[in-house]
Amino acid sequence: MSAAPKILLLSAYRSDSHGYWADWLQEELDADWRVLELPGRYFRWRIRGNPLSWLDELAQLLTAWQPDRILATSMVDLATLKGLFPALAGVPCSYYFHENQFAYPVASGQHSSIDPLMVQLYGALAADELLFNSRFNQQSFLDGVDALLQRLPDHLPENIAIRLEKKCRWLPVPVVVPEPTENAQNNIIPLSSTAEAGANADVTAVPRSTPLLLWNHRWEYDKQPEDFLQLLTVLKGQGIAFRLALLGPRPSRVPAALTAIRQQFAEAIVVDGRVSREAYIGWLIQADVVVSTAIHEFQGVSVLEAAAMGAIPLVPDALCYREQYPAMCRYPPGDMVAAGRCLVGLLGQPRPELLLRPWLANDPEYRVCQPDTVATVLASEGWQQWLLNQSIDGQ
Repeated sequence: MSAAPKILLLSAYRSDSHGYWADWLQEELDADWRVLELPGRYFRWRIRGNPLSWLDELAQLLTAWQPDRILATSMVDLATLKGLFPALAGVPCSYYFHENQFAYPVASGQHSSIDPLMVQLYGALAADELLFNSRFNQQSFLDGVDALLQRLPDHLPENIAIRLEKKCRWLPVPVVVPEPTENAQNNIIPLSSTAEAGANADVTAVPRSTPLLLWNHRWEYDKQPEDFLQLLTVLKGQGIAFRLALLGPRPSRVPAALTAIRQQFAEAIVVDGRVSREAYIGWLIQADVVVSTAIHEFQGVSVLEAAAMGAIPLVPDALCYREQYPAMCRYPPGDMVAAGRCLVGLLGQPRPELLLRPWLANDPEYRVCQPDTVATVLASEGWQQWLLNQSIDGQ
């Protein structure tokens, strides 16, 4: 019986999605894990400063333990770490792209910088394999590398993107389909406080049979909540009734779009806030449509989670969504009139068939949406094969 492979997991920015992935790996893959993580804040400092932040901790770890493989997120300055720690220089590394800075939108008031791009480029060159959570993520990274190199003045090697492409693989974050509780299955989800509903909402004002639209994303610029507000305005102007489930993390300063939605659609809001896991699963089950207006999405875990529980996705015809959902679920990006037409069309016909299995960790029988073919490999099985490859390489 061979020993479990020793894997050093480096995650320099533990946001919700990065933490979800790291925790799943440790729970599901039988390896000798050592994990170094940094909190998901101070982005510019994290992406440039992680080797310094880990300088002493990593030195101490390596005095008594040597990894067989490094699994580092693309927020990690891998090239610098390998230079600072000779013990890691020859260790094979998988570089995991939850996102790539070449395709990340810059917020209003932010200034663009070449530093994050160079960290990821050098990291990709230093790694043995590049893993991406979507094909869109991979292609936008390679296209971004080409575009960057064309802007640089001189003394550049040729065909860098082609070299990197040979190391690329698609391996999504496995989305766990939640196990519904008895309350969730029976659609018994009490609103426990006014924080979970619009302050002025009368949750009986809109009939329960009215379609429930779900927002379960961060309320930040890259998710474009202003477009969601515009979509609701379009629907209201056309006399289309709906209920609203407003979930997802929100910053301490309430976004203007959320304030406007609360004011203009208070009678439609049935939940507004971060809720318990049990309540969240219940809202996924109840949702008729999950809406995205994002201008940045490399995998879209929140939409996948809702779609796997039976919600119909309404998403832009862009980003990772093109490889996940059929054309009937996609609308021209930024065109909320077209999005409204798409929504009405989706509600007026049978639920579209969604081939979600390649993105999932599990595929339980109770899953509401159209089942996929058994022959399709689950994302979790892809990660099990990745681990098996480490065991074989270490023999």
